[in-house]
Amino acid sequence: MSVLFPAVAARSDRPALRCGADSLTYGELARAAGALAARLDGVERVAVWATPTARTAVAVVAALLAGVPAVPLNPRTGERELAHVLGDSAPGAVLAGAEDMLPEGLAKLPRIDVGPDATGPTPGTGAVTGEKDIDPESPALIVYTSGTTGPPKGVLLSRRAVAASLDALAEAWAWTSDDVLVHALPLFHVHGLVLGILGPLRRGGEVRHLGAFSVEGVARELGAGGGTVLFGVPTMYHRLADALPHDEGLVRALAGARLLVSGSAALPVRDHERIAAATGRTVVERYGMSETLMNTSVRPGGEPRPGTVGTPLPGVELRLVDEDGSVLGAYDGETVGEVQVRGPNLFSGYLNRPEATAEAFDGDWFRTGDMAVREADGAVRLVGRRATDLIKSGGYKIGAGEIENALLDHPGVREAAVTGEPDPDLGERIVAWVVPADASAPPSGTELADHVAGLLAPHKRPRAVRYLDALPRNDMGKVLKKALCAAGSG
Repeated sequence: MSVLFPAVAARSDRPALRCGADSLTYGELARAAGALAARLDGVERVAVWATPTARTAVAVVAALLAGVPAVPLNPRTGERELAHVLGDSAPGAVLAGAEDMLPEGLAKLPRIDVGPDATGPTPGTGAVTGEKDIDPESPALIVYTSGTTGPPKGVLLSRRAVAASLDALAEAWAWTSDDVLVHALPLFHVHGLVLGILGPLRRGGEVRHLGAFSVEGVARELGAGGGTVLFGVPTMYHRLADALPHDEGLVRALAGARLLVSGSAALPVRDHERIAAATGRTVVERYGMSETLMNTSVRPGGEPRPGTVGTPLPGVELRLVDEDGSVLGAYDGETVGEVQVRGPNLFSGYLNRPEATAEAFDGDWFRTGDMAVREADGAVRLVGRRATDLIKSGGYKIGAGEIENALLDHPGVREAAVTGEPDPDLGERIVAWVVPADASAPPSGTELADHVAGLLAPHKRPRAVRYLDALPRNDMGKVLKKALCAAGSG
């Protein structure tokens, strides 16, 4: 299991990676990564300037072949956060493209330029880099959290965790070397880098990275380009759904794909329905996080399950726990508990943070901080984060996620987020933040409250509605609830 990339070791002429003008076969990737890996001898840890390019893929594969943990850096990271990540992870060098302009914060680190056409020692199955001798428990990646509850924490992902999670997905999705994955996700985090780059390379398939998302790029690569799988986040699928009524080529491209996968946030039910109606294809949702990689997935080919993230992946155990620590056995679609998971997919701990690591676990179960219910068949339906999305109103525990989906079902709502704020009578009241479809004629608060009450239950209706031009989001498309709460209290 410690050999992460058997196809790289095979050095074939099969296509491995294409990003913009750069295209690499497995043989070319082996040569480029092998040459770079040879230059990492003696480096304890290496930072990677993770632009959406083939150079990032070469850099990360090289580090993994050399057994050197890679720290992906978000090129849009601010000065203070970059200084924290560098000070915490203490990389011995930074890998970057020759033309990349690096910020001053990286000036003191030795720089190693990365090119997709480098030549040098070609790794066999561990012959040059010794990959087969690397301890599977050794760290492969150090991925930093978003830092919403304090300074970002370095998540230590072992080679074991990466391999186990990718192999579990391969089993659940029937993911093989015949698949051609298309995506435009950032390469500094789990979704785009681990699933979107390392996933197809571990399978021996091909990845086509668009560089930047566009409807035209998706249609091209899934259509004439022969792509079979698409990875995206809800914002991307929303734009695809908007374009479908006017783009027959896009309809044919999505209809011809084997698998459409959405992650990083919940895909609104309305977008599920629009895509399925136009293409006959159901978007599959899965659930994971930096500390756990992938936990659950809807299985392709089964009944459409909008609003759920499916059942646990092979090897993953999952339970719901109440606030008092008791395990909830209800599969009623209503009882809310915190998701806890265990399995070979879990991280090894937070870098330099033993206390935070200990707090994150309940025995050998990882406390995700995500709140969910389980349906009768065991499918998991996420309702929000414990810190920002669990609203206790009038004696009820209410998840923000189901209210958001209900709001998005209203034709007058383009985007929606839900938070709670203190209320002297209810404890907390539900606040809806809405981006109207037509800013000149937004639906009234009463109309939206009645709409939610009719779909869900009266106690789940928003007590206040606030209108915005756009919701604040991070690079992965997740709504920044803390920013909304701050705006509400300001």
